[in-house]
Amino acid sequence: MSNENGPATTGPVTTRTVDVAGMRFSALCAEVAEPRAVVVALHGGATTAQYFDLPDRPWLSLLRLGARLGFTVLALDRPGYGESAPWDRSFDPPQQRVDATFAAIDALLGTGPRGAGVFVLGHSAGCDLAARMAADPRGHDLLGLELAGTGMHKQPAAIRVIEEIHRTRRPGGIRDLLWSPPDGYPPEVFGGRSLSSATPAYETVVVREWPTDFPVLAEQVRIPVRLTHAEHERVWRTDSGAVRELAAMFTAAPRVVNHEQAGCGHNMSVGFGAAGYHLGLLAFVEECAVRAGDLVTNSTKRND
Repeated sequence: MSNENGPATTGPVTTRTVDVAGMRFSALCAEVAEPRAVVVALHGGATTAQYFDLPDRPWLSLLRLGARLGFTVLALDRPGYGESAPWDRSFDPPQQRVDATFAAIDALLGTGPRGAGVFVLGHSAGCDLAARMAADPRGHDLLGLELAGTGMHKQPAAIRVIEEIHRTRRPGGIRDLLWSPPDGYPPEVFGGRSLSSATPAYETVVVREWPTDFPVLAEQVRIPVRLTHAEHERVWRTDSGAVRELAAMFTAAPRVVNHEQAGCGHNMSVGFGAAGYHLGLLAFVEECAVRAGDLVTNSTKRND
């Protein structure tokens, strides 16, 4: 597979820290003066916001590509990660994680421009937080939702590996699930190199119990949704029946799109196919921005 960095990208990525109720939250930010929209990216388990901005791989960076195309992109360290790690037990209740994340986004954006609105992306274990945010009443004002690398039913091999991890407390076998195919990733990140992080205590519950709450959450989502599955996904079932079942749960969403990302494994944003994935994601964000503009225009016309 190619390992080219691709065309040069513009827009610096900065590391920022904000205070939320006396706790520190960290994020990587690529901000533009007049954004089309704001994309908030929530990483998966055992990693950090760096997942969305690989060092020395600008063409694979969601933040740099997004800024190049006119979007402000915020990659947050989820509650209990990064600067908020010392307060990880404060986030055991799911609602605490939702409230803290909304507050962190507001603190990072301040009174700055948000374009058409805020779009939320969740990857893998980050889908739990993203889905909860979208289902929250505040989530009804979000621009849209992307859930990547998740599902309703695990593959049999994944079930065996996860059960073995819980039994032995050893992570054997997990790399083959999350980092397949091996030649699909830059060597410096394969297996989690340079990206790994300690996990907050609540994450064990999220991984073990997902998707227990998901059907209830999904039916409360009232914004456009895109569900992205990797071609080489080895954790979740991605057969047509499983994919349709997942999409059918979003009964109140105005639009639900199922998408398979060709050439990618579970960790789509750090593989050689990341640019293709990010371009498709940002195209969906743009569609949501256009829809939001149409809704405003039609509402104005009805009120005239």
